[in-house]
Amino acid sequence: MTFRKCLTPKSRSWATGVVLLVAFYLGLTIVGASQEATAKTVRMVPESFSNLSEMVSPSVVNIRTVKTVKGGGRVFRHFFRGPRGEDPMEDFFRRFFDDEDRQREFKQRSLGSGFFISKKGFIVTNNHVVENADKIQVILKSGKEYDAEIVGRDPNTDIALIKVTAKDDFPVVTLGNSAELKVGQWVVAIGSPFGLEHTVTAGIVSAKGRVIGSGPYDDFIQTDASINPGNSGGPLIDMQGKVVGINTAIIAGGQGIGFAIPIDLAGGIIEQLQAHGSVTRGWLGVAIQNVTDEMAAYYGLKGQKGVLVTEVFPGDPADRAGVKAKDIITAVDSKKVETSRELTRMIAGISVGSKIKIDIWRDGKKKTLKVKIAKRDEDKIASRGGRNLPKEDSLGIRVTQLTPEMANRFNHSEQSGVLVTRVEPDGAGDKAGVRAGDIVKEIDHADIRSVDDYKKAINKAKEGETIKMFIWRRDAGFLLIKIEK
Repeated sequence: MTFRKCLTPKSRSWATGVVLLVAFYLGLTIVGASQEATAKTVRMVPESFSNLSEMVSPSVVNIRTVKTVKGGGRVFRHFFRGPRGEDPMEDFFRRFFDDEDRQREFKQRSLGSGFFISKKGFIVTNNHVVENADKIQVILKSGKEYDAEIVGRDPNTDIALIKVTAKDDFPVVTLGNSAELKVGQWVVAIGSPFGLEHTVTAGIVSAKGRVIGSGPYDDFIQTDASINPGNSGGPLIDMQGKVVGINTAIIAGGQGIGFAIPIDLAGGIIEQLQAHGSVTRGWLGVAIQNVTDEMAAYYGLKGQKGVLVTEVFPGDPADRAGVKAKDIITAVDSKKVETSRELTRMIAGISVGSKIKIDIWRDGKKKTLKVKIAKRDEDKIASRGGRNLPKEDSLGIRVTQLTPEMANRFNHSEQSGVLVTRVEPDGAGDKAGVRAGDIVKEIDHADIRSVDDYKKAINKAKEGETIKMFIWRRDAGFLLIKIEK
């Protein structure tokens, strides 16, 4: 006898109702659980940023500076430019007014932002906001105004520390951890774009580790929170109200593309500026470049990356430790190194006098050397013509002398020519099809036997002319590539 047959019509009706009720309840439970799981997976737009604004804004200041400059300045150049950028009355003004105008002094006013990190009046901002300023004025959200003085500046990272003095304590921000930031996370920028004090904008972290060519320590947070002229030096905060970055740069003409210095990078610099008024960085004493896949294969470096030493400066720490040109640095104190920029930042953050261990790859074997870090001397580095930062040429191509070992590795019987070590993305060479690992043999029928031969041939061609580059490529043989200079 089935269950259905055991029930009377009345009891069957009651049982059906119970089943439907249980099913409805279970359905609600499942839907609720699904919605809860979805809510945990995707966090929607915050209802309001008001609490964050109220919490942090009192610690954010508007900075106004006055600088003395010579010459006609931007206003003069703006109003006397032709439609293509030329100056239609250039000869006239040069003959009659230029000498006098260049001697005249003008007061240039600029705007920026900053934030208190100390109740005693220490304010963090950008170096470009206060550099060469004759007068610095700080305006609080309450409307109070104070004169400020520069405590210290670091042009390499565009960070500056200024100070105001008052009897009362100032409200301060809480510094966060930029390393924990994730792409897509909500952030808020507070500052004074175009002089509009305490403007609050919100967006997300668009990317991390951006290199925009502003200096040797580029490691920017990219955000689409609106950042405009005047926001420079203001804080980028997370949803807990902690400062995770210093708003610094924008791309001219870019919409929703702004950059902030990670607070983790700025922390040690701020401490040094507050204690000493300047920043001291570590120095290894080598010229370096990234290792391409072809170069890694050539040197037998498998399963890891590193940085190629192209030159060792005599008498500097690396030289004293036994580092040699063509060594590949793979780690510093057991921390892996993959790019030249990463190594530069890593060494710069090590205290002068510290002893470290660097792992190098030489002759197919790993070797560990002990190095005592020295002080980085910016003037000394500049006098070397930036040799520690190899550059691509006007075609976006970087080359080095072809050695017998390299020729053998690339299965090339001849030893004359230059080896392409890097091709800049979207450069003329890249668009024409030049690749890292190519060996340049001739340019416009002229033999290329050295880097000097290569440079002379490239410089000989005029802008707009087509350069015919005869190259040898492994697995492809000889190729002719045409590049418009």
